[in-house]
Amino acid sequence: MIILGVVLLIIGLVAGISILWTVGVVLVVIGAVLWILGAIGHAVGGRRHYW
Repeated sequence: MIILGVVLLIIGLVAGISILWTVGVVLVVIGAVLWILGAIGHAVGGRRHYW
């Protein structure tokens, strides 16, 4: 999710499309929050770990 957000940020910046920039920022923020929650041991999406 973070990588997709970064890609959308870059495309939005280069193409000048503000909606892509906004969606990219939202995806990066949500991805970072989920990543941090998973890293500190909280269950994310009902799973304690990915396997």
